[in-house]
Order: sequence, then C-alpha cells, then structure tokens
Amino acid sequence: MAAYVIVNDQVTDPNTFSEFRQQVAATVESHGGRYLVRGGSAEVVEGSWSPDRIVVIEFDNVGAARAWLNSPEYNAVKNIRQRSANANIIVVDGV
Repeated sequence: MAAYVIVNDQVTDPNTFSEFRQQVAATVESHGGRYLVRGGSAEVVEGSWSPDRIVVIEFDNVGAARAWLNSPEYNAVKNIRQRSANANIIVVDGV
C-alpha cells in the first residue's frame, strides 16, 4: 500500500533553502519516491490552517518512506533544511 510523506515548510532563509531543494530530489528518487506536490499554491477551504510550503511525496509503502527519512543520503542534506526552514512532517498510509 502506498504511503505519503507530507511536509509543511515555513521557509526562514530562502537562499539556503534553495540549496536543500536542489539536493533533496535525488535522495527522494533514489529511494523510489515521487513528488506529487512540491510547493505549489494552497487554498484553505475550511478551517483555520495556514499552510506555508506544502510537499507531498509518494512511496511504495511506509517502510520505503521511513527508509528515505532515515537514510544517510537524506540526513546529509536534512541539516540544510533545518537551518533554513521550520517543518512539520508526517508519514501517512495510503488506501
């Protein structure tokens, strides 16, 4: 069953964050991930959520999503994101 990594980034340093964006895609792809949403505009239609930069990445299953999140390749660039954005990240099972 597919699984999704959903990220809400609040970018605090756009220049540094652009380095992360350039480097992270290769780590996602090398673990079989596929971007479904990558920072497009978001419209709140109900509730009070104020999303910032939304990213949705599809993986074959939760194990693959966790393997990417814990991989040496991702961890090598994660610190760039941590220096340049505040993030909320969840892993969700698909249907």
